[in-house]
Amino acid sequence: MAKEQADRTTFDLFADEKRRGRPRSNPLPRSQQLKVNKRNQILRDKAKGLKRVELKVSQELYDILNEKALEENLSRAQLIESMLIAQLED
Repeated sequence: MAKEQADRTTFDLFADEKRRGRPRSNPLPRSQQLKVNKRNQILRDKAKGLKRVELKVSQELYDILNEKALEENLSRAQLIESMLIAQLED
């Protein structure tokens, strides 16, 4: 039986062919990658002396903070931090 390149029904004939596509660059599954990345982020923040503060705000305030951060070319966290510092200095 001849091996036809277009024939994909006989998988054993093509078992040694390399698959096309992007190779895996990380041996861990995606869920594990996310956990490792989050842990590394926490360690980087800790090394910088940063502490986590969570805050719930209304959608309206959230949108205003986003717009203001875009105008000033800052992240939302940096904007809130600068606003808190300014308020405490007054």
